[in-house]
Amino acid sequence: MYKRTGELVAYFAPETVTEALAALASPTARVLAGGTDFYPALGDAPVDFDIVDLTRIGALRRIARTAEGGWRIGATTTWADVCRAALPPAFDGLKSAAREVGAIQIQNTATLAGNLCNASPAADSVPALLALDAAVELAGPGGPRTLALADFITGVRRTALGAGEMVSAIIVPPQPAGARGAFVKLGARRYLVISIAMVGAVIAPGADGTIAAARVAVGACSAVARRLPELEAALVGWPLADAPAAAAPRHFEGLAPIDDARGSARYRAEAALELTRRALALAAAGHP
Repeated sequence: MYKRTGELVAYFAPETVTEALAALASPTARVLAGGTDFYPALGDAPVDFDIVDLTRIGALRRIARTAEGGWRIGATTTWADVCRAALPPAFDGLKSAAREVGAIQIQNTATLAGNLCNASPAADSVPALLALDAAVELAGPGGPRTLALADFITGVRRTALGAGEMVSAIIVPPQPAGARGAFVKLGARRYLVISIAMVGAVIAPGADGTIAAARVAVGACSAVARRLPELEAALVGWPLADAPAAAAPRHFEGLAPIDDARGSARYRAEAALELTRRALALAAAGHP
């Protein structure tokens, strides 16, 4: 038990989701999973809240097919788990993102759901999962509910989690036949860096050599990562080999890049276009 002024702070290690939700009924409770964002965020501040550690709930660390033919990724699944999983080529972008999230020690510990709940504009998982049309499954006192990922992250460090709720899984729907994914990230160096801009893309080829379906998402260029619906529509019917040429500056007008220590808004906007073209080229060629 931890101490705080005049009262105890509890540490819970539930073994089921039901037990976890009971612990989260405490108004001061916070969820702990991998801890790679949890502990740095504390800094030197004392622990003055209850902790609900989800790492003993085996059912949450599992990647499985759904009855509909999609995939269910449990909330405490780590980035390393994703890298090792036998997933179809549509997930190649997510796997590429997994290989660029910090050092191997971070990849072995950090969870995908934790990355979503941290809700950083530069969260590497978000563009890759948006390109997979992912949804977030929540467990809570009112029962389970599912939100589109685009509706789950509502702003910088903000999500749609309600009181007493926790993420239980990430749901990826069935992907189009032959779909291929890619992820491209720009930082100040190759590895161990926060993104200046990043792009996730999934392309499904048609039998005639054109693009039958496409999803493209850009991160670190708005408060929340965004899909590019106009570009996605323009890509349909485009020759697969010429996919990068479909991307034009007008497709990025809905983004809102900022100036900060890592790059200017103008640089981010230009980088987003170039990274998108590279991601499209990789996905079209069938490489992650």
